Amino acid sequence: MINQKSKIYIAGHKGLVGSAILKKLREKGYRNLITEDKKKLNLLNQKKVLDFLKKKRPDFIFIAAAKVGGIYSNNKYKAQFIYENLMIQTNLIHSAFECGIKNLIFLGSSCIYPKLSKQPIKEMYLLDGKLEKTNDAYAVAKIAGIKMCESYNDQYKTNYKCLMPTNTFGPNDNYHPLNSHFIPSLIRKIHNIKLTNKKKLLLWGNGKAKREILFVDEIANACVHFMKIRTKHSLINIGSGKDYSIKKYAEIFLKVLLPNKRIKIEYDLSKPNGTRRKVLDISLARQYGWSPSVNFKKQILETYSSYLNQIEKK
Repeated sequence: MINQKSKIYIAGHKGLVGSAILKKLREKGYRNLITEDKKKLNLLNQKKVLDFLKKKRPDFIFIAAAKVGGIYSNNKYKAQFIYENLMIQTNLIHSAFECGIKNLIFLGSSCIYPKLSKQPIKEMYLLDGKLEKTNDAYAVAKIAGIKMCESYNDQYKTNYKCLMPTNTFGPNDNYHPLNSHFIPSLIRKIHNIKLTNKKKLLLWGNGKAKREILFVDEIANACVHFMKIRTKHSLINIGSGKDYSIKKYAEIFLKVLLPNKRIKIEYDLSKPNGTRRKVLDISLARQYGWSPSVNFKKQILETYSSYLNQIEKK
């Protein structure tokens, strides 16, 4: 049974989700927490990962480490995305098994589901159709991680869970002009409008694609919740259960961050839209006692404040 004295290792503790998990664990009184900088521990090296886990012997592992990015980087750097994600998760999952670590959570993404999946997307729709081509390499790697956890659970009776979050935003995100996801990209563009006093916001695609987003602290809450319970299911969706168009999100963020300005939204139709619609069915997570709290204004302002702190440090 995992408790506040248990040794917990957070792989990827400096990233968007990993840092939120670390913060949430500390808030809830967990003190026996293990982290390691990627400069000291190369997760692509299986021997180093195995040696590290043999030495530390955690009771529980969160696999929040991954190579991530938006449409541009997922499509342009497919080789790196499939290789690095396969290696990171394989090294951690297999080394956990080798060290007798029975409990972990593997974090994936809603992009594992088919491009034309029925909506809202249930866990059972996995591998039920073709993937979105712009991020299929990343998705295949994450699907492999899910199947690896399921296989170890079946054969070795481990308790490896796979949580699949929807599009995530919050503090410690990546705001690179090309490699970021659409929410941090939107925040960066709105901030630039604020600085330059421009009157236009340019979005990729036609703005009609629909997305579901969730504040990272809600995912951290889900991680801690599912760390403490046993489930019959290995794969569980984590989301808000609601989706809006890219255009609608732009309007919401503009209203919160630039409340007194009239900004015209324009579209770059030469850029891809990505998957037409993607909203998760979170009824299974609700059955296990977890549900999200959605307060966009507060969450957007907290994220923007973190972004300002981030750019001030550069």
